[in-house]
Amino acid sequence: MQVLQVQLEVGPDPAEVGRARRWARSRLAGSGIGDDEPLAETLVLLISELVTNAVVHTGCPAVLRMLFGAGAAEAGTVRVEVADTCARPPRPRHADGDDTNGRGLELVDGLADRWGWRPEGAGKSIWCEVDRCVAPRSPAPGGVAVGPGVPAAMVPGAYSA
Repeated sequence: MQVLQVQLEVGPDPAEVGRARRWARSRLAGSGIGDDEPLAETLVLLISELVTNAVVHTGCPAVLRMLFGAGAAEAGTVRVEVADTCARPPRPRHADGDDTNGRGLELVDGLADRWGWRPEGAGKSIWCEVDRCVAPRSPAPGGVAVGPGVPAAMVPGAYSA
């Protein structure tokens, strides 16, 4: 499977988060993930949180990358990476009650299938992955079970690659 990587440079201005969301939506649509699909909404929220963390907590420019087809053979994985030039590791926090911030990495942890960070150059990269799920295995029309090796495009209701 070929991995497609796209990237966007994001300035340190918090207004750049909206630009990153618009860019991500257009790239998701170009990869066959419709704007109205739950997967697209989840990925845009994850991107928003990671880019916001990068520009607000570091004050540095960042690079947003999306990689398509980076995982499971049947369905693929979408990987989001946000790299910045600040070497300080991310610090998950817990927001209380009406707090207006401190929930970003909690959201990432709850929505992504996997996430983490690693040093990159003089800074770091925070990444998360969301698996593109196929429909649960069930009898297909005619009573044939759908299982491994069946292309997602052939499964009703599944996301196509």
